[in-house]
Amino acid sequence: GAKSLAVPTKFGQSLEITPNANEEIVWKSYDADGSIWFEDIIFFNDVIEKTTFFESKIKNTLVEILHHAYLLNPSFILNTNGYLIETKLTFPRLWGLGTSSTLINNLGQWLQIDAFQLLKNSFGGSGYDIACAQINQSIIYYLQNEKPFFETVFFNPSFKKHIYFVYLNTKQNSKTAITNYLNKQFFLDETITKINKITHLIVESQNIDDFMTALNNHEILLSDVLEQLTVKEALFSDFDGTIKSLGAWGGDFIMVVSKENPTAYFSNKGFDTLLKYDEMIL
Repeated sequence: GAKSLAVPTKFGQSLEITPNANEEIVWKSYDADGSIWFEDIIFFNDVIEKTTFFESKIKNTLVEILHHAYLLNPSFILNTNGYLIETKLTFPRLWGLGTSSTLINNLGQWLQIDAFQLLKNSFGGSGYDIACAQINQSIIYYLQNEKPFFETVFFNPSFKKHIYFVYLNTKQNSKTAITNYLNKQFFLDETITKINKITHLIVESQNIDDFMTALNNHEILLSDVLEQLTVKEALFSDFDGTIKSLGAWGGDFIMVVSKENPTAYFSNKGFDTLLKYDEMIL
């Protein structure tokens, strides 16, 4: 797979486990403001059998993750009476900063199972955010024969005061983009080579202009592979600066590089959540 740069954020999620009874898991998930955004009871048998709950997509996802955790370590269900499990976010849930992947990483640590394997078996995904959660450093991440590989890198650009993150409030379903990508699997070798080169240029950029050029070239390549307009083309064509899609294209956050403070521009467009680099990145 192609090499990517991943940097850990200051925001995260905690997991607290308290012994309980009744062969059930009482699950409570708290948002950053302390409100409960999900609460339910999951019986041990639901975890073992992977029961489907048509009325709750969130509960279904949770049962699936717990079921695959059970397959990797049955003792956490078979050798206890029950749990109260509480998750607490330090960022607003709708920001989409890896709620599921940080949960999987935390479960992996608690149950002493391979979080990458748990992700692959349950939720799917490359696992880059699990690697970030485990080591809290910037990394170059890639997959080789479906196995994760990563190396730590020093990434602290001298021009970081010109880097911002803007929340688009547009949750993307990445399935369409992934389908387009998978349909091109046999034609991607040349693209992967180009992306690997760009990723290293991004890490090694000594000035803001080189950094912006590398990001722009990266967007153009991915636009072609995913058969989607870049976010700048689609939403911000009049913006004087560079815009880099993050995560599922067009959703959650974008990275903005601008020599002038872009707060007023994005506010006028209706996007009021703008974080400076040091507010977001660890």
